[in-house]
Amino acid sequence: MKGRVFVIGLGLIGGSLALCIKKKHPHATIVGYDHNEEQCKLGKMLGVIDEIAESIPDQAVEADVILIATPVQVTEKIIEMLCQLPLKEDVIVSDAGSTKKEIVEKASCLKEKGITFIGGHPMAGSHKSGVTAAKDILFENAFYLLTPEDDIKRAQVEKLKEWLIGTKAKFLTIKPDEHDYLTGVISHFPHVIAASLVHQAERTSNQQELVTRLAAGGFRDITRIASSSPEMWRDISLHNKDVLLTLLNDWQDEMAKVSKMLIDENADEIFQYFYQAKRFRDEMPMREKGAIPAFYDLFVDIPDYPGVISEVTGYLAEENISITNIRIRETREGVYGILVISFQTEEDRERADKCIKRNTNFDTSVGP
Repeated sequence: MKGRVFVIGLGLIGGSLALCIKKKHPHATIVGYDHNEEQCKLGKMLGVIDEIAESIPDQAVEADVILIATPVQVTEKIIEMLCQLPLKEDVIVSDAGSTKKEIVEKASCLKEKGITFIGGHPMAGSHKSGVTAAKDILFENAFYLLTPEDDIKRAQVEKLKEWLIGTKAKFLTIKPDEHDYLTGVISHFPHVIAASLVHQAERTSNQQELVTRLAAGGFRDITRIASSSPEMWRDISLHNKDVLLTLLNDWQDEMAKVSKMLIDENADEIFQYFYQAKRFRDEMPMREKGAIPAFYDLFVDIPDYPGVISEVTGYLAEENISITNIRIRETREGVYGILVISFQTEEDRERADKCIKRNTNFDTSVGP
């Protein structure tokens, strides 16, 4: 396909979308804008975009597709700006935000002008941020939710999918409020819970100094999403507050049920509570990408001698296996430690597992 694609916001998501479109539609022109000029320069230098936009109005009026990949509150302001511009009649405008109902409502001004707006949410992410972290494989096999209103023509939805076909994502079409409830349950609410667990640990650490040291292992892993951008989660929480408040009320009821089981010392009920949770979790798809970015971690039991980490990473480098993060868990006494290596894809983790087993006698395992 030919045309001008205007990507507003050159972070991880916007940059990756640009790369996907360039890869599949080499005759299209990708124009990028970001409030951070350095991101624009890097995007052009790395070949993520073809042209740098000096301002949004200048390039929006020439665009055939406009993709907004900014925080949700910024997206609202950009939509307001677009509503004031003489956009092409057949332009398609979409976003990549984590909430949809308020964004789609805000875009009603575009609808009144006959402009097509289709809410979008590519459900993928990474440990890294910024345009330098952009990858054309970021969305591969991930769910990409589209939330067109009922009056949007199917042909326009299919046209947007065609522009985005290079993502190799799994497109699902749902209603905006349905989107916000689903992502609230499996993404937004877990972030609130992770943050609350960290707050509880911080309070406890004032009396128990060992909390911080012991939390370096599994606790740090299960609360890792609490390290996400505070600005982003502030905006998401405010946009999806009604869903979050409902879920928080449900959570309080759930915790009251757990409290009663403990007070009653009902061993059978407690067992069933954990058993049912285990069974439901174990039935969840292991190879699907979901709302929260997956972390493909490999745990390696390593002996404590100089150079052991460089030895392991050296073997991986020889086979061109890329690492996204590496750290040591200090949760056990004794000779062995646990080296935790994170990868971009499950395939990379599987290759790394075989590589380490082939070159060493170290035990390895993947996360539960």
